[in-house]
Amino acid sequence: EDPSSSSSTQSSVAPELPGFYYDPEKNRYFRLLPGHNNHNPLTKDSIQHKAMECKRLRLLEEEEKQNQKTTRAGLNSSVLLQKRQLGLLSSTSYCRLVHELKVNSMQRRKIEIHSPDSSVAGTNNFKIIVADVACERIFTVNDVEHGGCKYGIINLSGLGKESLTVEMYDNLYFTNRKVNSVCWASLTHPDSHLCLMGIAETPGCASLLPASLFSSTNPGDRPGMLCSFKISTAWSCAWCLNPQADNCFSTGLTRRVLVTNVVTGHRQTFGTSSDVLAQQFATQTPVLYNGCRSGEIFSIDVRQRSRKGQSWKATRLFHGSAVTSIHLMEAEHYLMAADMAGKIKLWDLRTTKCVKQYKGHHNEYALLPLHVNEEEGLLIAVGQDCYTRIWSLQDAHLLRTIPSPHPSSKDAIPSVVFSSRLGGSRGVPGLLMAVKQDLYHFSYN
Repeated sequence: EDPSSSSSTQSSVAPELPGFYYDPEKNRYFRLLPGHNNHNPLTKDSIQHKAMECKRLRLLEEEEKQNQKTTRAGLNSSVLLQKRQLGLLSSTSYCRLVHELKVNSMQRRKIEIHSPDSSVAGTNNFKIIVADVACERIFTVNDVEHGGCKYGIINLSGLGKESLTVEMYDNLYFTNRKVNSVCWASLTHPDSHLCLMGIAETPGCASLLPASLFSSTNPGDRPGMLCSFKISTAWSCAWCLNPQADNCFSTGLTRRVLVTNVVTGHRQTFGTSSDVLAQQFATQTPVLYNGCRSGEIFSIDVRQRSRKGQSWKATRLFHGSAVTSIHLMEAEHYLMAADMAGKIKLWDLRTTKCVKQYKGHHNEYALLPLHVNEEEGLLIAVGQDCYTRIWSLQDAHLLRTIPSPHPSSKDAIPSVVFSSRLGGSRGVPGLLMAVKQDLYHFSYN
């Protein structure tokens, strides 16, 4: 059973009564009252929250005692090695099972964050962290107490040391915009810029910023925005790496897709029947994949001109709920997608059929990302219940459920990054977790 499940099982001798809650510890019923009652705050929400918090604390205690068990019976390093030596396991199966052992042995360690301005280090809650392709840096979006967001870049080179320290560079100039989506952009060199989709007032704003803006210590040396324009509410963005649509980024808006060339300023608009909540470009072809609030996933070949209607849609897939995240697999024959019903599906783009489902994810209304690491054969997603879940890509088996170090709440959903090379080519493997004001490292070795 998923340890984050909020459903509580009652004793068979204590049937459920409408309007009452049975407490097994006190062996009696209590009347449930509306949530706005201040005299007796005993409600279903408070009971479920208490049960979830008890389970979270229990799981944290088990992890601290290193009682984390593997999800497959009899799976341990000595058995795997014996089977491998006897020829009972192929190299592929052996490597996959070793990765499972690594996942279950990951231990949490807190990272010390250094900042040039010590007065602001660790004072704002992490909202989003996004790693560049080489995983040398992570871009951070932090909520500030008086409203708006603060942006910064964390250098991960210190993760290779025992001290587990990282350097954070922030820029307090851009503090008035709420950010919905972020992606790295390779304009002058790999991951040289950042696309930000934010809301200052109404309408929203799309900006392309140089990454060097955040590491420049002299305000006079700071480069400015490359482009910035007002748009309707922006939900998603993506940068194109295919040379046939060079220097282009897309923006998923309310009922339309906007593709912009940042050098020429040329824009293409594609009208849709629903809000576009998730986007990703293919690299082998100039094709953009879009996930919508209606549950539809469709592709656009950006070489064609904008058209009215929807005759330009190519591949079309359908989920039963709003699609919150999509990930195109490396060979670009498969696409992973998650929705607001907690469904995670792997689609074969050649047959337009679902070939795998990954169960256990929890989501009801949040825009939560997926993280796929094909090299290690892992799928990672953080649920709305604040649990981080890791699945095997090959057989969709749930390998581990990691509780948050902080009590669960809608403003404390962890943001994670996973890589086998955190900090660059000579970096350390592991999972980064940002929650509240803290950054944690789960060593994967």
